[in-house]
Amino acid sequence: MACNFKSMVMEESREQAENLIIPTDPTRLTARTPASVDLLAERRKVIFSAIFAGLLICVIWLVYGIEYFFNSEFAVYGIAPRTFPGLTGIIAAPLLHGDLNHLYSNSIPLFLLLAGSLYFYRLTALKALLWIWLITGLGVWLIGRDGSIHIGASGVVYGLASFLAVSGIIRNDFRLMSISLLTIFLYGGMAWGVLPLFPHVSWESHLIGALAGIGCAFAYRREGPQQKVYFQDEEEEASRVPEQRPVEAGPEGHSGFGNPHTTGHTQEGFSYYYLPTKKESQDDEPNA
Repeated sequence: MACNFKSMVMEESREQAENLIIPTDPTRLTARTPASVDLLAERRKVIFSAIFAGLLICVIWLVYGIEYFFNSEFAVYGIAPRTFPGLTGIIAAPLLHGDLNHLYSNSIPLFLLLAGSLYFYRLTALKALLWIWLITGLGVWLIGRDGSIHIGASGVVYGLASFLAVSGIIRNDFRLMSISLLTIFLYGGMAWGVLPLFPHVSWESHLIGALAGIGCAFAYRREGPQQKVYFQDEEEEASRVPEQRPVEAGPEGHSGFGNPHTTGHTQEGFSYYYLPTKKESQDDEPNA
C-alpha cells in the first residue's frame, strides 16, 4: 500500500515537471519592475482611447457613406425643435452631417478631444460623453429656432472641449492644467460659435454643449484624477511628528541618558535599569 502511494506521488510529480515550460533563452527571463508596469498601463490607456474614439469616427463616416452612396437624406432625422419626430435627433443628430466639409471639420477635433478625455479621465469621460450627448440634444430640442433642423457633432465637440478645459483647472494638477491650456489654445476660437452670428450655424448646439461640458466637469470633479498637494503646510508636518514619551528619572536625580545605571524609557523605546555599583552597595549595608 505504501509503495503504491509513493509511486502515485512520483508519477504526479513527473507529470507536473513535464507540463512545466521553462524558457531556454535567458533574455526572456525578465522581471516586471514598477516602471515597466506603469508603462504597460499607459500603453493600454492610449490604445483604448484611440480605438474608442476611432470607432465613433468610423460610425459617423459610415453613416455619411450610406447616405451618399444610396442617395438618401438623413437630415430629416435631425433635431427639429419642439416637434415629436424631432426627438429622434437627440440621439441621431451628432451622427449626421450635411456635406463632406462639415463631416471633416468635426471629425478631427472630435477624435482628438475624445481620445484625450478618455486617456486622462477614462470612465469619467465616458459618463461625461453620454451626458453631453443627451443634454445637448435635449437643450436644442427645447430652445432651438422654429422651422430649423440641427445636425452635426459640433455640440459634442464643444462639450468635450469645455470639459477638458475646466476639469484640469479645478483639479489643480499641473499635467491636467497643461492639457486645459492646450485645449483653450487650439480651440479657443470656437468661443465665437456660441453666438448667433451666422444663420446656418447651430449656435444653440455649441452653447448648450459647452455648458453641458462645464457642468460635467464640476459634477465629476471628485472622480478620476484628484487634486495633488505639492506644498504641505508646516503645521501639518509638525502634527505628524511622533509624540515623545517623558523619561522617568532614576535614583539620585539621574535622567536616564548617558548613564547605564538608571531606569527610564527614552523616545526610542529603549529601557535602562539602575544597577548599583559595589561601592554604593557597601554604603547601603548597615554597620555591624
